[in-house]
Amino acid sequence: MKKVFPNAAAALAGIVQDGQTIAVGGFGLCGIPEALIAALRESGVQNLTAISNNAGVDGFGLGQLLATRQIKKMIASYVGENKEFERQFLAGELELEFTPQGTLAEKLRAGGAGIPAFFTKTGVGTVVAEGKEIREFDGEKYVMERSLVADISLVKAWKADPTGNLIFHKTARNFNPNVAMAGKITIVEVEEIVAKGELDPDAIHTPGIFVHRIVVNAHPEKRIEQRTISAS
Repeated sequence: MKKVFPNAAAALAGIVQDGQTIAVGGFGLCGIPEALIAALRESGVQNLTAISNNAGVDGFGLGQLLATRQIKKMIASYVGENKEFERQFLAGELELEFTPQGTLAEKLRAGGAGIPAFFTKTGVGTVVAEGKEIREFDGEKYVMERSLVADISLVKAWKADPTGNLIFHKTARNFNPNVAMAGKITIVEVEEIVAKGELDPDAIHTPGIFVHRIVVNAHPEKRIEQRTISAS
């Protein structure tokens, strides 16, 4: 199966539609699939549920989809840095399933591994646990969390080969491997595609079995959220 597509719009064509659950890799603006998010905005799909650590910033990353009102619900662990996110949530225009960061990562990993649910102490006794099963193990209370499986996963990697084996660049790995696993269809934006067999098997972070489509964005913008420069 040919996995490499000429551009982000082509990679999304025929598979994105209204009402889907979309998982998106990244942490802040680090390791986000910039071109795929922009193409998703241009596709005009509506009523999306977005799973991501956060929603980017105003006007960039997932913030673009908030501005166009294409997201109806966020499943996220961090809600700062985005005024439009705050405004829509406080106005009751955006649903939010607030999820602790480690729990969110495990929900995605478990979804990709075929594990339907798991128990964790994180969130017990807080709003996070409301409406969820609580069970006691060895004298301690744990909350049951359902795993997450997305209709579409959008992932940013550094390098790929034509079969979809991926290498991430340092901290840009963040949520991306778990998001890649959790998608029924996983689309990956990379900076470079190398020949089959060129990647060291021991260096591969995500095997190609999880990847369905690949698109090259050789020169991503890679914005910095908050730049601090020494006065000297």
